[in-house]
Amino acid sequence: MKNPVISSIRIWMIGFAIFVSILQCTKDGFYSSKIDRSFNAIPDTTLFSPFYDITRVKDSDAVAAQINDIINVKGMQSTIKEYCGISTCHGGPIEPKFDTYAEITKYVTPGDPSSSKLWQRIVTNDLNEAMPPVAATHELTESDKTLIFNWIKNGAKEFPDLNDFRPAAIKIITTGCTSGNCHNIGTSTGAWARAGLVPGMVGSDTSTFKLVRSNGTTWYCQLSNASLRNSVWTAYTDSVRQYYSDTVGNASYRPFKTFSTPVVKANVRGPLSSYADILFDINYPKGRRSSGSPTYTSNGKSFYVFSDPLNGNSSLISRIDSTILPANVATGVYATTNSGDMAYSDGGLNPSEIAIIKAWYFADPSIPDLWKYGPGNKGIYKYKRSNTIITKH
Repeated sequence: MKNPVISSIRIWMIGFAIFVSILQCTKDGFYSSKIDRSFNAIPDTTLFSPFYDITRVKDSDAVAAQINDIINVKGMQSTIKEYCGISTCHGGPIEPKFDTYAEITKYVTPGDPSSSKLWQRIVTNDLNEAMPPVAATHELTESDKTLIFNWIKNGAKEFPDLNDFRPAAIKIITTGCTSGNCHNIGTSTGAWARAGLVPGMVGSDTSTFKLVRSNGTTWYCQLSNASLRNSVWTAYTDSVRQYYSDTVGNASYRPFKTFSTPVVKANVRGPLSSYADILFDINYPKGRRSSGSPTYTSNGKSFYVFSDPLNGNSSLISRIDSTILPANVATGVYATTNSGDMAYSDGGLNPSEIAIIKAWYFADPSIPDLWKYGPGNKGIYKYKRSNTIITKH
């Protein structure tokens, strides 16, 4: 005769097993076949994806790190800990322990997410392989998946380098500075065309754009025709390079823009719409190549440019970071206040974004050391708080 107690226990155990199975295979009332863990977003390689949450800029203040020297963004380590390293899982009794760089990288193929075991477990729909388990009811967001994908794709490094900083920095500059039609080709060439500075172009070739900010309203004039503005800007940049390649030899040659009388409108914003535009602005700073009044006269001709492109103290970095002061590259004399306000006293860019740009700027070999550390590595940037001068180590 069967023992009714044992039979009840067996029935309870079978029922519990079925319950666990259903729990593993369902989430929020949907069967597991309805769950799609695949990576559906377009990989965004411009998203800064470090391993740690905190990254200190290499060329930062050695005495006291400033607020714009620290990149504080969600990193790979804390993301994995959030989903996998909890106390009841890989942060507790279950091996492996996903808490260190060495441990995590055992399951990663640097540069290749698709062959990385960690990534495979994250995006698989196989319930026997999926991590975290479906029953955990904690799915990775697309942004977190993108961070993990980028980190692996960029080499799964413990510490970020130029390949991480550059795409993120360029994205911040090109999207932030060109928004509102500020630093783009249309605005630069439009102001010249309307003021009669470009041969063959008149005001009717332009349009007006109104930008309303909390601190006031700005009217921008833009050259409407895309092919025209590209040809104008190409001619201008070529002329600037030619002029500054040998100022003495090109004394009778003026940069592309025709002046018959002094025109204040000559001094306009330069475009920062691409990596090439940004490098041009760094190597040929706008303040020296596009003055609002004659600054150089030769053979009876007035030039609305400085003959010495080094004779100034405004730069891309000093215009976004209020914690540093720039020096005149030619004289070595430091400014007493910031020379610009491109980040609206750091209100337009957050401190981590400014730090990413600084990290890229000092790491990029395409930017000459002259524009980072000055002639002979004497320094052209110093911190206001400590007077620490940034030099190449």
